[in-house]
Amino acid sequence: MSFLFGSRSNKTFKPKKNIPEGTHQYDLMKHAAVTLGSGNLRQAVQLPDGEDLNEWVAVNTVDFFNQINMLYGTITEFCTEETCPVMSAGPKYEYHWADGQTIKKPIKCSAPKYIDYLMTWVQDQLDDEALFPSKIGVPFPRNFLSIAKTILKRLFRVYAHIYHQHFKEVVQLSEEAHLNTSFKHFIFFVQEFNLIDRKELAPLQELIDRLTSKDR
Repeated sequence: MSFLFGSRSNKTFKPKKNIPEGTHQYDLMKHAAVTLGSGNLRQAVQLPDGEDLNEWVAVNTVDFFNQINMLYGTITEFCTEETCPVMSAGPKYEYHWADGQTIKKPIKCSAPKYIDYLMTWVQDQLDDEALFPSKIGVPFPRNFLSIAKTILKRLFRVYAHIYHQHFKEVVQLSEEAHLNTSFKHFIFFVQEFNLIDRKELAPLQELIDRLTSKDR
């Protein structure tokens, strides 16, 4: 199900994914927000004492989906079929879309089309209670971390496209601090739990080295 919005006023590309109040995941999300507020991102991404890794990864994956959703939502008017006829992250990296179900063979498409496919695909996974259970006592699937790794690997590509193709517009909108903080949080999280292969991060490796060097 696709939810492309025409208006920029809502500032999200797709509907925000909410974690239900009263659930343990909601409490974890609040904990994450408080530790993030402390300003120490390395500490903020660490697994809280006594918590389940799958649940922590699930809560943060939802949060990153919402953050990227909002960041991309601010620049959709600049990311069009004309300006971005292919989904790329600079001249060396181009992404073709396949989800293994409706589109089995990778297809070349424009960046807005690719990101629409990607965010719709992620949203469908997040909404699937069998993959992302929100109720207490419902177990995560055995391959959950593998599912989360694929989602995070693909979400990274949206950051990579924004940085390579739309950073000028991000600066014009005074959103660069928001983008940098969000991306730094994302990178610290995936590094903490080894969730994305280094080769996948290559399009932004210089930026990653710069953002993380001060916090080693």
